[in-house]
Amino acid sequence: MRLLVTGGSGVLGQATIPFIRAQGHEIDAPPPEQLDLFDPGAVARAVDDAAGILHLATRIPPRERAGEREAWRENDRLRAEASRLLVDAALAVKTEVYLQPSITFLYPAEGVVDEETPLGQVPEYLRSALTAEEETARFAAAGRRGVVLRLGLLDGPGTGNELPNSRFGSTLNVADAGRALNAALAVPSGIYNVCRDRDHVSNERFKQVSGWRPER
Repeated sequence: MRLLVTGGSGVLGQATIPFIRAQGHEIDAPPPEQLDLFDPGAVARAVDDAAGILHLATRIPPRERAGEREAWRENDRLRAEASRLLVDAALAVKTEVYLQPSITFLYPAEGVVDEETPLGQVPEYLRSALTAEEETARFAAAGRRGVVLRLGLLDGPGTGNELPNSRFGSTLNVADAGRALNAALAVPSGIYNVCRDRDHVSNERFKQVSGWRPER
């Protein structure tokens, strides 16, 4: 299967591509200078013969700017505008599956939560993650497979967190995230939590449908 991977040079992309390539998939992961994700024509050409899309592109600001709303604008556009263009292009051709990472920070910080837990008030800087999820649902509503993985806060090489940092809730090693995205290519449409075992966010739904288990 030919897969278009956005953000392939990022931390999550680098963790994911080796796993999906090992399954024999053909990977097209153009760097940002070769694919403008905000250009509808360029996106349509990139998607044209892709059987699947993994939209991993992000632009997370450095920690010293994380409190500045303006620093998140590019990331918001990648989650919202680029997701819309990718789904539009995928629905116009025969793309079978669309994968969208999201975040478990959307859940309440207290108590045991799962995919059925109401999200409550979502901060402004996280709302674009919900928009990306809605675009994935639009793809699924058209009879294709749209899969959202709500990931815990990543740790491991390149993430800025060498050890798990539970300050924002659930956690996940970046290598396990890459394995999860590979496994998600074969699961039914829906939203799945992906995090370490025994976190306050339940990962049971994804474990049951995919056979994935966190190893780190």
